[in-house]
Amino acid sequence: MATWNDKLANGDILLIDGAMGTELERRGVPMNEFSWSGASLVEAPEAIVAAHEDYIRAGAEVIITNTFGVGPYMFEEMGYGDRTDELIRSSVDLARRARDNTGIDVAIAGSIASPGILNKDWVRNAEMPGEEAMMESAYRMASQLARGGCDMIALEMMMDDVVAPVGLKAGKATGLPVWLGLSLKWNEARDTLVSHSSRKEVSLDVMLDALLPLEPDAINIMHTGIDATGPALNRVRARYDGILGAYPESGYFTMPNWQFVDIIEPADLVTQARAWVDQGVTILGGCCGLGPVHIAALRDAIPTMKPAA
Repeated sequence: MATWNDKLANGDILLIDGAMGTELERRGVPMNEFSWSGASLVEAPEAIVAAHEDYIRAGAEVIITNTFGVGPYMFEEMGYGDRTDELIRSSVDLARRARDNTGIDVAIAGSIASPGILNKDWVRNAEMPGEEAMMESAYRMASQLARGGCDMIALEMMMDDVVAPVGLKAGKATGLPVWLGLSLKWNEARDTLVSHSSRKEVSLDVMLDALLPLEPDAINIMHTGIDATGPALNRVRARYDGILGAYPESGYFTMPNWQFVDIIEPADLVTQARAWVDQGVTILGGCCGLGPVHIAALRDAIPTMKPAA
């Protein structure tokens, strides 16, 4: 059977998992006021393993660690600062346990999102930290995920031209492949794709100006609404001829809980995914609001999809 990197090199479709945080929430795991699903690394590790297992059984060929909502400063804020490195590595171990339990060989992506790079002062709406401080956090995240044994680094919810380059540099320093996950939305006039951030709107083109020279190994449009995903893929493809992916969100967030409102039906996600594959996408999955049933629907449909040349 082809490995994950063989499939991407051959232009075949690679199926990744769906959301971890919202899946834990759907299963009744309490969300943390600072790190959303991050505290479950300490408080509900068995639930994480079970969710990973369900995604593997649904057909995911890559599972992503439950580190989307954490970073060194977040662990300190939750009172686990003395366990930071251990807990980052443990996220890979939990994914590996799920892989072993199912007996199905899947790859593991180590997730680094904005909380893994920024500090608690930024989270509390203070000034953004300097590049040196951000690099220290990002490199600590990336290096511990790599030490844990992940197969690639998945940068997720990258939303500007300052934080994302730091994440890319830190990820690249590990020597592992680095997937760049961009989160976007329409501006108020609905004529420009901008960052998903509520603090600083940065256009997609400005982000690409800063990020393409750093040579990500793949670019995913992720944690992005269904309506913005296709246009964002078109814009990226116009400037980038590498591996392209899509794993959108559905619903909306009100800290610390996801609102499961108007979640896209699995069959409708498949319809959208066919269009994205026609645009050149070869990585498919789901983000917040999308669970194992969505991944299973994609798995069943992928044999009938033909990626664009």
